[in-house]
Amino acid sequence: MRKISWAMLLAAAALPAAPALADVKAGVDAWQRGDYKKAIAEWRGPAVAGDADAQFNMGQAYKLGRGVPTDLAQAEEWYRKAALQGHPQAEENYGLTLFENNKRMQAAEWLQRAASRGEPRSQYVLGTMYFNGDGVEKDWIRAYALTVRASASGLAQASSAQAQMDRYISLQDRQKGLELARQYERDASRPQVAAATPPSGTRPGGGSIKRTEVPPSTAHPRPIPGDRDGEPADTRPAPPVVRPAPRQTPRPVQPKPVVAQPAPVRDGGWRLQLGAFGDPGNARKLWSQVGGRFPGRQVYYVKSGKLTRVLVGPFASSGEASGACRGVSPCVPVRN
Repeated sequence: MRKISWAMLLAAAALPAAPALADVKAGVDAWQRGDYKKAIAEWRGPAVAGDADAQFNMGQAYKLGRGVPTDLAQAEEWYRKAALQGHPQAEENYGLTLFENNKRMQAAEWLQRAASRGEPRSQYVLGTMYFNGDGVEKDWIRAYALTVRASASGLAQASSAQAQMDRYISLQDRQKGLELARQYERDASRPQVAAATPPSGTRPGGGSIKRTEVPPSTAHPRPIPGDRDGEPADTRPAPPVVRPAPRQTPRPVQPKPVVAQPAPVRDGGWRLQLGAFGDPGNARKLWSQVGGRFPGRQVYYVKSGKLTRVLVGPFASSGEASGACRGVSPCVPVRN
């Protein structure tokens, strides 16, 4: 039997990776047909081999639960691999997923990257973090500036958040926030320079608006989703991104990603009261424990005498509010 020499093995290892890229494109085609398992089969090999687009697409699949079980930990890991290679969408989705997985300090650095490029979802989430001092030092001027930028892009949740901030932030600080927002707008229009190293949060080892729900990006909902976990019922996940296999001429043009917006939450004047506490810290602790049960809603801490009431909403009707109460106790629908 003829033995395979080391020279032959090394020569084989040096072959170009075009077939892997072709597999990524085949996976995108399968995804667009709704054949999610086929898409996963095409992407997994290139993703393991280090293709950033395939890694991002795997993160999308695990986030959406398409072709694989929904698994935020797996989604986070695949986004991380692609983000460390400078994949812009992966950087944003990695930051958003870290936020959802309660890794707020790590999330802030990646969200800042995406927000500086003008990504509305990252601006909105980062704005709420600065407003609440959630994983970052509280900074209402910066919070207002980021939220204004996200609202200007048409993100309904950001517009609602800005209206709430107007009730708490002084006119002087709001004016400073508007000036900072204009500066952010100017900065976003300038060419971006890639950072030499990834954010430190990726190294080994390492108020009233408390929760945000995130719509899909190029292939991403509620966090990324449609008939589950907050994806708008009439929104199908957009196809993942892929760089076509290299050709001589002409050079393929990568399509620009399209960000799908979530269906707006209707406000019929209904809220849910989850409790009332003498210690405001206990009110916030309760929301940190149950906030995940109310995707797309905001929390309101309302002073009533010596008590701080925990309200969540809005809801369009009494029936919708009552339905959201199922499995949560105490929980009482109230009218504004």
